[in-house]
Amino acid sequence: MNAQDKHIKHDAASQPLQPIPQEAFDWYDEYAHGLIDRREFLARLSGLAIVGMNLTLLTNALLPEYAQAEQISFNDPDILASYETFDSPNGHGEGRGYLVTPNPLPSNAPVVLVIHENRGLNPYIKDVARRAAKRGFITFAPDALYPLGGYPGNDDKGREMQKSLDQAKIEQDFIAAAQHLKKHANSNGQLGAVGFCFGGYVVNMLAATLAEDLNAGVPFYGTPPAKALRQQIKAPLQFHFASLDKRVNATWPDYEKDLDNMQAKYHAYLYQKVNHGFHNDSTARYAEAEAERAWQRTVDFFDAHLRT
Repeated sequence: MNAQDKHIKHDAASQPLQPIPQEAFDWYDEYAHGLIDRREFLARLSGLAIVGMNLTLLTNALLPEYAQAEQISFNDPDILASYETFDSPNGHGEGRGYLVTPNPLPSNAPVVLVIHENRGLNPYIKDVARRAAKRGFITFAPDALYPLGGYPGNDDKGREMQKSLDQAKIEQDFIAAAQHLKKHANSNGQLGAVGFCFGGYVVNMLAATLAEDLNAGVPFYGTPPAKALRQQIKAPLQFHFASLDKRVNATWPDYEKDLDNMQAKYHAYLYQKVNHGFHNDSTARYAEAEAERAWQRTVDFFDAHLRT
């Protein structure tokens, strides 16, 4: 991804450079995606000579602090939050998700699927679902870990659990969740999906699998769907990428070429000097200005394509 990309808008950086060395963010990305284990991650961090920041402080800065990052309380009077199960005959049989609706509940509202990272339905994703409901969308955030009892309250354990599950069945669970949500009694029939990291991949996969049944998709730093499926994409898409995210960005040119060849409707944004996960406000990767800009673009995109 470079300045020659035709269809990606490059946002100017608005954040000062962070005191944490870029190597630490890169290693965290490897650790979070299973390329290195926790022992190797900590061993690499301990080798960094960081003035005024010891290993404990550095580790605490990189790992999530969910309690401090909540933006919308589950007690917010403008929303109602609960859990709901759904049938998934081609997946794990049954799934469960976090359902959040505006309060009062409109009789005819767009619905948005919110899709987590590779560690289950953690507090950050639940908060994103509440943010979307606060903006007037009926939202549903499935937990891929439900067959194993649900998100365990710990990201490390959550990653291990999700990795142990059959990937094809997980994908079928999200397809079933999307179909379940679209049929919500108060749905206007217009379905959107937003996802982060693994969830970004799932949004791309849903766009290629659901075709016209998905009305708008927003992948945040997600990898493409299988090449053989891409021709089935019908929904307009809005992509968000981080300029320092070499792993995901390397997959974009080929995907972009396929989207252009099929004349797909999409916009792509590249946020400068931010890392993979920049929208996640529970870690030091969070870039507030870029995250807020990306989220507002997401809401505007859904408003434009789902409110018919």
